[in-house]
Amino acid sequence: METVYFNGTPCHTYGSIPAVGTKAPCFNLVTKDLADVSCQDFEGKRVVLNIFPSLDTPVCAASVRRFNKEAAGLDDVAVLCVSMDLPFAMSRFCSAEGIDNVIAASAFRSPLFSEKYGLQIVDGPLAGLLARAVIILDKDRKVIYSELVDEITHEPDYEGAMYVLK
Repeated sequence: METVYFNGTPCHTYGSIPAVGTKAPCFNLVTKDLADVSCQDFEGKRVVLNIFPSLDTPVCAASVRRFNKEAAGLDDVAVLCVSMDLPFAMSRFCSAEGIDNVIAASAFRSPLFSEKYGLQIVDGPLAGLLARAVIILDKDRKVIYSELVDEITHEPDYEGAMYVLK
């Protein structure tokens, strides 16, 4: 169990985020087009998992915009922006914002993602959503960067994540 905060109020997650040096669990998610996407689709690539509660919040939307911008200059890297948002909402957001360098992926029908990655919030006002985190996997799905943002209303450390990728 991890403790994160939402506007200073403690919230807890189910399990723990994968640690640097460990092999990340495989994942199955749904894209904005309702297509299945899994870890196997990215074999041979580094993968950035930008995980957050919902695109309907300013900080989450900002993280997707920022990773979309950063991803444009990266080779052999797939950036997945993961939340519990429905694919329809993701599609609307990406279309309205011109988001095309990242893959919006929903965990709405993948409870194992929340469990395996230890990021489902189990109490507090955001219970049922995902905590904010950035996890970067190497080409063999080994975790090379792991950040659980302690205050959900804060943005992740973009510079730290980009440093690992360059």
